[in-house]
Amino acid sequence: MIDISDVCISPRHTLRAAMLCIDRNCQGIALVVDSEGRLLFTITDGDLRRAVLRGLSLELTVEEWARQRAEPGNLHPVTVSVGTPPAELLRRMQAEGLRHIPLLDEAGRVVDLALLSEMVKEEHLNVSAVIMAGGSGTRLRPLTEETPKPMLPVCDRPIMEIIIQQLRDAGIKRVNVTTHYSGKKIIEHFGDGRQFGVELTYVTEDRPLGTAGGLGLMDPPKETMLVINGDILTRVNFRALLAYHREHRADLTVAVRQYDFQMPFGVIECEGSSVRRLTEKPVLGFLVNTGIYLLEPVVHGFIPNGERFDMTDLIQRLLDEGRPVVGFPIHEYWLDIGHPETYEQAQKDRAKWGMPQDYPSLPSR
Repeated sequence: MIDISDVCISPRHTLRAAMLCIDRNCQGIALVVDSEGRLLFTITDGDLRRAVLRGLSLELTVEEWARQRAEPGNLHPVTVSVGTPPAELLRRMQAEGLRHIPLLDEAGRVVDLALLSEMVKEEHLNVSAVIMAGGSGTRLRPLTEETPKPMLPVCDRPIMEIIIQQLRDAGIKRVNVTTHYSGKKIIEHFGDGRQFGVELTYVTEDRPLGTAGGLGLMDPPKETMLVINGDILTRVNFRALLAYHREHRADLTVAVRQYDFQMPFGVIECEGSSVRRLTEKPVLGFLVNTGIYLLEPVVHGFIPNGERFDMTDLIQRLLDEGRPVVGFPIHEYWLDIGHPETYEQAQKDRAKWGMPQDYPSLPSR
């Protein structure tokens, strides 16, 4: 039985607090209850990510969010009475496509949360992965003069080894690796992947082909493909990413992250020669590409074979063709290890993993 206090929050809690609750309980949902523990409504991982895309402040209370944005499934969630037989719980979940159902007592108080993952052993994801590991890491020299960037150690383990472990733990067993610079060192370390619990194959780029060109050297995939840069340290939930991707029926999903930039000057807005507004050093918010993607097999046909091609080119080509491309906001830990400063930060952050403060707050808008 799950500790119900781990999944319950007050309607006065903020979206940021709901985000932290969901991160900690690892169930993808928070139950919003009153002071007596009665269920009011629910908020899910996907709801929070959509709130980020809509530009909602994470200081908004979940009660305010429910009035503005909640959907019928949140306000009137499927529930069952405590004591419902497991077979009936499983039938309801499978019939309605649910991963969890709150169990309530006669007064409507939450007693437990039934989890599909505890009733049915989660299968390996029907997803393969590609780790883009061909970069030369010029910004990290001299560290990368003899060592490819994905092999740089973070707390005594290569970055790519950490990524592979996370893919394996998420249920992804088939992994391709694109290599170019010092690719032999990567192959010598990982071999066929059996020692690391995955099946590894390698695609060698004779010349740099950009952030997507190496995918064109691969056989057309038959399943959804997760593509991740080999220099990323993250705690993103790959299962949540896949669920979001499928919920939106996307051809390509790109993981994005909020980035706030404070202008060093006051900004003046003019209408003709007349000054209409002055804003002193405003903070501008952007969603930036994190180097993590999900691609459906159809996308492979848009990638040229053997030509330099970046992910930005691929996304634009899909948009030009009217294909569905969606953004998946990351609120979990994420760090691009591209500079000496971020590499040093990675050492500090990795040493603290497992502690509650590992989930840094996402800047509010």
